[in-house]
Amino acid sequence: MKTIMKDPFPASETCNASLKNVLDALSVINGKWRLALILCLVQSSRRFNELQQELPGISSRILAKELKDLELNGFIKRIVYPTMPVTIVYEATEYSRTLRKLTHELSAWGGQHRERIKQSMRRQS
Repeated sequence: MKTIMKDPFPASETCNASLKNVLDALSVINGKWRLALILCLVQSSRRFNELQQELPGISSRILAKELKDLELNGFIKRIVYPTMPVTIVYEATEYSRTLRKLTHELSAWGGQHRERIKQSMRRQS
């Protein structure tokens, strides 16, 4: 298991500014589905039903709300094609790619955390 770096915490003023930035970021990407949706759409454009199949457990109502919020924040764009019936496709914007480092770090931390929990459960057995 990879060891977590033991960097000292920043001074109070720096910490307060950092906390404000973190809270701003979380207000935009917080939630169970938002980063997952962005990751799906970075891979390829998808229609509503395709996204719902890709993310088992998400309701239509929540998916619609999350897509709208992600569009308002510039992470995805909604493209309407004038077909019969109308075709709507969602795709990631270039702005969503600015989350690449964040998602990589979250993935690494998530794997590390999962391993830690597994080891803890083994010790308890």
